Amino acid sequence: MDNKSEVREFLTSRRARLTPEQAGVTGGGYRRVSGLRRGEVATLAGVSVEYYAKLERGNISGASESVLHSIAQALQLDDAERAHLMDLARAAQSPIAAKPRRRAGAKTGGIRPSMQLVLDAIDGGPALIRNGRMDILATNALGRALHTQTFESPGDGNIARYTFLDRRADDFYPNWATAADIVVAILRTEAGRDPYDRAIQDLVGELSTRSDEFRIRWGAHNVRQHGAGTKSFIHSVVGELSFTYEDMQFVQQPGLTFLIYAAEPGSATEERIRLLASWQATKDAADAGQVVAHAEERKE
Repeated sequence: MDNKSEVREFLTSRRARLTPEQAGVTGGGYRRVSGLRRGEVATLAGVSVEYYAKLERGNISGASESVLHSIAQALQLDDAERAHLMDLARAAQSPIAAKPRRRAGAKTGGIRPSMQLVLDAIDGGPALIRNGRMDILATNALGRALHTQTFESPGDGNIARYTFLDRRADDFYPNWATAADIVVAILRTEAGRDPYDRAIQDLVGELSTRSDEFRIRWGAHNVRQHGAGTKSFIHSVVGELSFTYEDMQFVQQPGLTFLIYAAEPGSATEERIRLLASWQATKDAADAGQVVAHAEERKE
């Protein structure tokens, strides 16, 4: 991904969405667009118009942290957008300095055995570990049951690929558009954090080629930080599921996210979770039986 283009398009998109009223800018005469002018952003940030124009052309290398914070304040960037701008600036310094420290597991898909033990100990709701590319690296039994379609083609264990390339995702997400926005924002954040990750470049290229919906969202340059909230799904077997969720980062393995979903006690989701667990246990037993049968056939 070209850093200059990323910087230019990110700053331009943030300026275009901020109205003069939101920024406290008065006057200015006729506007062809609703967003701020470059000169207005420069004034708000306390830099010259020429210097801000240079930054918005993508020439961000050498910009001080204080200047970047001033630009972020002028454009009213949220925490995720501020972090993304800093990531883009680091990437612009030099290809070597910008490369992040190797994040064990985040690239290769490996996790420590203890992490799987923790997942397996959670039996009240789905839990999973994913990387920034939205690859599901490990789950507990309920997590595997919840995302059973994601592990099938064309998702192949990747939430982004499932969301945009599998038609079943339209039914799985009650509000598909919102889910799609979140997925792309997470990928955009990861791409800014690690612009030299060839795997994410390949994934973005694949999805941009195969999905107009993805390509449009990718061009919006929206980013997102990890957090908590509520999510709903419509599972093909047990129906609607509504969860409270928390996602957390591993201190020892940056780049991996631990997601835990919990149902409200006494809710319909709690009852459906028990049905889902039973369904997954039956499915696992059947799969194990097939493996044994095939092994016996080979012996014969």
